[in-house]
Amino acid sequence: MQLKYPSMKRPAVYWENILFLAATHLAGLAGIAVAVFSHFSLWTLALSILWLALCMLSTTGGYHRLFAHRTYRARPALRLFYLLFGAASFQGPALRWASDHRVHHALTDEDDDPHNIRKGFWWANIGWLFYRTPENTAQSRDLLADRLVRFQERFYLPLAVLFGLLLPSAIAWSWGDPLGGLLLAGFLRLLVQYHATFAINSVAHTIGRRPYSTTSSARDSFVTAILTLGEGYHNYHHRFPGDYRNG
Repeated sequence: MQLKYPSMKRPAVYWENILFLAATHLAGLAGIAVAVFSHFSLWTLALSILWLALCMLSTTGGYHRLFAHRTYRARPALRLFYLLFGAASFQGPALRWASDHRVHHALTDEDDDPHNIRKGFWWANIGWLFYRTPENTAQSRDLLADRLVRFQERFYLPLAVLFGLLLPSAIAWSWGDPLGGLLLAGFLRLLVQYHATFAINSVAHTIGRRPYSTTSSARDSFVTAILTLGEGYHNYHHRFPGDYRNG
């Protein structure tokens, strides 16, 4: 099976992504302003930290180590948890995430690497998300055997909005802070998660040690490892991608 990311000489600007990322930043900053100048709730802060942990775990343990690398097997209840809170992370369906990530490993630092660090720190960090690329799920067709993955693929957007934004707002409504739940546990949490993830694609391919392999730009970064539940041990991961003990 040939691994190749669909190349585009002049990719179209992905305005929907740009606008959503801009809105996420504005809403997250608005959440900080509301908490500082208007209403602050320790319950909402605790909910935000919990939601961040659940979503980060679903990305690293689910999208990454389970679906993309198939490093272990999981029961349906755990897979469903990963898929629901993975959707809440607004990084796309698991099917495409896994396919893109497999291409990244197969073609690290090459032209068809989706977030090739050789195209620049900015590109690897966030710039690659500003351009539209063809839907690429060819490398993750094995995941189609999982009906839960198919379910998430079909209903991804409503699941993302429900679990990423509406549910934390509804939970915070129970103590009288639905706006804080939306802005802090929803958008600010998402903003923190985004930049932690972006740092893996950029910082962990630029700064750090390479004790296990020098054939790629991937590096071990203690700081990004703390931020991402272990993903920052990136040189090790690129050398041993099939090891579930990534963190």
